[in-house]
Amino acid sequence: MQSQYTIYIPKASAKKVSQIRNSKKYFELQNINLLYCLSKGEMMMKNSNARWKVLFGGVLMQLCIGGIYTWSLFNQPLADKFGWERTEVYTAYSLIVFIFAFVTIFSGRLLDKKGPRFVGTLGMVCFSLGLIIASQATTLMTLYLGYSLLGGIGVGMVYVTPLSTGLKWYPKKKGMVTGITIGAFGMGSFLFNFILPGLIARFGVSETFMIQGLIYGLIGISGAQLLRLPDKMEESQVFATAQDIPTGRMLKKSSFYMLWLMFFSGSLSGLMIIGLSQDIARDYAGLSPQIAGWSVAIAAVSNAAGRLGWGALSDIYGRLRVFAILFALTAFSMIGLNVIVLNAVTYFFLLAVIVSSFGGFLATFPAVCSDYYGQHHFGANYGLLYQGYGVSSLVGPVLLAATANQTEAFLWAGALAVFGLTLTFFIRPPYDVAEISSQNIAERAVSQEQETRK
Repeated sequence: MQSQYTIYIPKASAKKVSQIRNSKKYFELQNINLLYCLSKGEMMMKNSNARWKVLFGGVLMQLCIGGIYTWSLFNQPLADKFGWERTEVYTAYSLIVFIFAFVTIFSGRLLDKKGPRFVGTLGMVCFSLGLIIASQATTLMTLYLGYSLLGGIGVGMVYVTPLSTGLKWYPKKKGMVTGITIGAFGMGSFLFNFILPGLIARFGVSETFMIQGLIYGLIGISGAQLLRLPDKMEESQVFATAQDIPTGRMLKKSSFYMLWLMFFSGSLSGLMIIGLSQDIARDYAGLSPQIAGWSVAIAAVSNAAGRLGWGALSDIYGRLRVFAILFALTAFSMIGLNVIVLNAVTYFFLLAVIVSSFGGFLATFPAVCSDYYGQHHFGANYGLLYQGYGVSSLVGPVLLAATANQTEAFLWAGALAVFGLTLTFFIRPPYDVAEISSQNIAERAVSQEQETRK
């Protein structure tokens, strides 16, 4: 089993305990993310309900932006209404994924400066306005500017905000909290998959964009108001994370580039399949439009389940071991799309495996970023790492266009998954967490108090 990178402090000596209890900085050390319990090694959080409110707020926001994964429902209606090519319509989906991934670089830094409530609210406003503009679009450019550009900026702000905030409240359960938060992103596509077809049929595709913008804005902005950071981590559980590494230092480490390539390799297959799930069901599996429509629901459920399940498993069995399993499953399934006779059973099975693995990557990478580079600069660091996902969203359409058919593109995506699997055996685990004894901790606390008195 992979080593855990959280260090728990049992208790200090009686003399040191007495010295610390007489100091003003009883439970606080400056410049490091350590809080101490001197009796039993644990301390309950202040306002224990607060972190559940934060998690709930993040779930509401992620449910809303998860609606972008229902895009395959809009491909044909938009093409029929405006006479656009389906590839042109699909480009709007590729662009919003790339733009929101790119924006996380800046939203992470903004989050570190302005806090989660401000960034979350601003992001939901942008996303809602993007949908409203898309509802008025009669040209592809307006659709791209509204839905893809402004909407992508909003999603990029919203996406990273609950992740960074949740990790600060749940330092011991990184995989679980990222799984729940990002799982809501996938669950949003599942829920709206049952709602949006009816809205499109009754009101029209453009009007559905307007309805989405209003509903998402109401729910998401409300969720953003529940977000807040713990007060200097006072009275949080005792923990010591990996060394906090600034973005500049992170970029000098080989581990960052290996993780980036792994993110890219793991995301490509899922993004490609999700955006074309209905099209593949009709064109390659020969399914009727009614049965093919279930592909969106199956992808959404698999996405959410993968995020919840694999994220929690990474806490137990280790991130890199989970990555190896996910890459192996992805490679097997993408190659299987070429060599297995596709029907409803085989296609939906392979679809579920690919998309659940994709969800597992998205749930586990935030925890990995925190493991390797700490929490203090998480927003900016994860924003850069997330570009592996963003670039894969652009490579997918290019790969589809450059190959003779979609199945050939699936083979290339499967080969990249094999490449990602190989990297898991070469990247070093984040063992650079300093071992800090309770004696050293107590001495540092007393030393800081003495310096303050001087």
